[in-house]
Amino acid sequence: MTSSHLDTPARTELASADPAAADPVRDAVREAAGRARTASRQLSLLTTDAKNAALLAAADALVAAAPQILEANERDIADQAAEGTGEAMLDRLRLTVERIDGIAGGLRQVAGLPDPIGTVTRGSTRPNGLQLRQVRVPLGVVGMIYEGRPNVTVDAFGLAFKSGNAALLRGSRSARNSNVALVEVLRGVLAGHGLPVDAAQLLPSEDRSSVTHLIQARGLVDVVIPRGGAGLIQAVVENAKVPAIETGTGNCHLYIHGDADLDEAIELLLNGKTRRCSVCNATETVLLDSALGDAAVDRVIGALQAAGVVIHGDRDGLIPADDVDWGEEYLSMDIALKVVDGVDEAIEHIARWSSGHTEAVATRSIDVAEKFTAQVDAAAVMVNASTAWTDGEMFGFGAEIGISTQKLHARGPMGLEELTSTKWIANGKGHVRP
Repeated sequence: MTSSHLDTPARTELASADPAAADPVRDAVREAAGRARTASRQLSLLTTDAKNAALLAAADALVAAAPQILEANERDIADQAAEGTGEAMLDRLRLTVERIDGIAGGLRQVAGLPDPIGTVTRGSTRPNGLQLRQVRVPLGVVGMIYEGRPNVTVDAFGLAFKSGNAALLRGSRSARNSNVALVEVLRGVLAGHGLPVDAAQLLPSEDRSSVTHLIQARGLVDVVIPRGGAGLIQAVVENAKVPAIETGTGNCHLYIHGDADLDEAIELLLNGKTRRCSVCNATETVLLDSALGDAAVDRVIGALQAAGVVIHGDRDGLIPADDVDWGEEYLSMDIALKVVDGVDEAIEHIARWSSGHTEAVATRSIDVAEKFTAQVDAAAVMVNASTAWTDGEMFGFGAEIGISTQKLHARGPMGLEELTSTKWIANGKGHVRP
């Protein structure tokens, strides 16, 4: 699959760091991680009220600083346009007044969410009177590696901060000016509230080796989360010495069953594909049941083409589709289209080509819906709903740190609880083990 930005680190580069050589980038990353470790211990003691006050102040400060943030973003856009970056990727990078308002709104939503820290997940009293409880605690230092989208800088900080974690933010070179402006605002708010400014640190993005040093800072960093194209995610997961949470790419399918309400299904398809084609929850493949008939298939094709979508498919008049198309995360106004014989073939196709992100079915049959949701293996499965709904904010998480497609620790949109671990606390009265 194509990677989603110009400065995606290559796997060979990530694997080639020499720990014995003098390296100022490595030193800078490890020093930042050390400061984050110190900050994380202070964050773990903050009250919910203190965290919420800082988040609300940060939201207001971002809105107030919009002119400076937009000016920095315009420099990034101009630089990337000069390098030949396509419009879909520029859209991921672009900030507007409305998008800054949305970013600030995400922080306000996070402030309004329950604080997971200290929550008792389970507990019991043993027959001998020993009291046990398992409580949620911060992970500690979270390394965030992401491409393009500067909103991730604020989303990652907000969720990490509310859950008591320090954030090491390694954005992409393409967004360096935007990210610097955003982090300056966040650190200014932290300082103004007497909180550790090293709860939010932006790592160098000019040198790709900073990713290597971050993901190999075992003992200083508790977890790394890559968010971006397939190349970045694979490189991090394969080379990390620090535990990594895989946020997968989004080859999302919509299967339109033979008895679907076609008008509704087309609306779901267009929303999933064209709302924002450059994001991971965009619909990249549509599977049409042969029972719909040729006239219905032609209607779907016509609706896509009228919306400006380029179709790669298995019917005459379309760009011929091959295995590359079935596995592609286009991140553009392209879509793959295939006619299948029933729900079983649709499920089989998805099982082979899905990235495990989001899969959707349009149907009026309860039996088909239940079969699809039971047999399709993905982080999110939609019934008569657009794939675009797989989003932390839409799920009520405020913002999200990413959408995990792995099966351990976290799966799907990752909010506050997914940025916590647990600890067991035992209270005894001189209890000794026999």
